[in-house]
Amino acid sequence: MKPKRQSVDLSRVKVRPLAERQSLSPIEKMMVDADGPPPPCPDDLRQTVLNSARRICEARERGATVMLIYGAHLVKNGALRIVRKLIEGGWVSHLATNGAGTIHDWELSFLGRTEESVRKNVAAGCFGTWDETGRSISLALQVGALSGEGYGRSLGRFISEDGLELPAVESLEADLRREPAHPLAPARAELLQTMVRHGLSGGRVDVKHPWKESSILARAFELEVPFTAHPGIGYDIITTHPMFSGAAIGRAAYLDFGSFATAVDGLDDGVVLSVGSAIMGPQVFEKSLSCVNNLRLQEGRGVVQRHVIYVVDIQDGGNWDWTQGEPPKTNPAYYLRFCKSFARMGGEMNYVQADNVIYLHNLLQELNHMARAGGC
Repeated sequence: MKPKRQSVDLSRVKVRPLAERQSLSPIEKMMVDADGPPPPCPDDLRQTVLNSARRICEARERGATVMLIYGAHLVKNGALRIVRKLIEGGWVSHLATNGAGTIHDWELSFLGRTEESVRKNVAAGCFGTWDETGRSISLALQVGALSGEGYGRSLGRFISEDGLELPAVESLEADLRREPAHPLAPARAELLQTMVRHGLSGGRVDVKHPWKESSILARAFELEVPFTAHPGIGYDIITTHPMFSGAAIGRAAYLDFGSFATAVDGLDDGVVLSVGSAIMGPQVFEKSLSCVNNLRLQEGRGVVQRHVIYVVDIQDGGNWDWTQGEPPKTNPAYYLRFCKSFARMGGEMNYVQADNVIYLHNLLQELNHMARAGGC
């Protein structure tokens, strides 16, 4: 009988200061000026910009949800200030991204640069093993959980407030003894374990974010615009940190899934913008929409309807005309999740191949123009 293999002890992973990393994307070179003129766009994209701006105006006038779901490349492409302008103008009522989208946002806020060489650093055993990134995000999520806050709001608060307040170890122990069945008991236990294991005492933890004026997370928190993050365990570099807690990230992501579903419940006559999210956006949206429709039907309400979905990605959509419906399984385009899933979500789905910054910058300009003209 073969002996059981022991699990790798991930708590022994050696982490290094983030400042030692050769970061490939400095904020001063990547950031797009949201107030400057946007790049020109081709006719098909121009029409999508006009149509989506009009539908966003109509949705906001009705009080319907406008969701912006985006991938991490939107951050690395320098569109943070564009997205900030969209939420400051009231055009977007819900933001969602994946774990990497939040990590790049945080690193830019803290260090002013982000991104590393995957090829070189994996071979050296140091890809993602950077202390401040994993430590800060882990603490933000674990402390936020004590107030019932999910991933996006916890990290947005952490950036905006330049740190957090850790409770005393004794108070966590007392709460657990007094209320072992309290809904927050698991979150208290996880934070207690983290503090004991890593020798943390209660009190203020100061983490300055000198570049937070560009953070989407921080601005969404400050304006109380819901921002949800949808990570996967093993997907993101924070998993490599010894302070990482699968339970904590699972709780944070679960709370954010509920917030995402709340936004979906308001999507009648609303708008979904899925920009550069090939997997997370369509996958989370389809499950959330199913849950919302399930609950609505139990309550005797109709399913979500009359919503419009604009999917923007740099890929060619499989050279398939998605206005004609779904391709057959024999066509490679059938396996493009970011098109196929959204095409199945009811309402109206529009796909356009475009650079995400060009689309969003032109959209912001058009929305501002409509507002000045009194048409929105």
